[in-house]
Amino acid sequence: SVHGNGNQVDDKAFHAVQKSFVQVQSILNQNRLLINEINQNHETMIPDNLGRNVGLIRELNNNIRRVVDLYADLSSPSPGRRRRRPGRLGGKLGHKRVRHVNES
Repeated sequence: SVHGNGNQVDDKAFHAVQKSFVQVQSILNQNRLLINEINQNHETMIPDNLGRNVGLIRELNNNIRRVVDLYADLSSPSPGRRRRRPGRLGGKLGHKRVRHVNES
């Protein structure tokens, strides 16, 4: 829209979309690290590492749900209104996990 404050609305929408894409990219980067760790744990065949994979896979699945929710929010008809899916864990998008490297 170019009428009145249309540019302001377009700027807001652009920044909202940009913010969502930054969040998606961050989650996908985190997923890459999770997948690498899951693969390393699997290759060791050490029972503790395999057990740890259960939690890592749950985290990976939750991250995938968060990405789906972000894309669903982008495609919802009302830009200021976030869609909620049943079972969504409070919409926590800023969750960071503590990564433990080589916990032998």
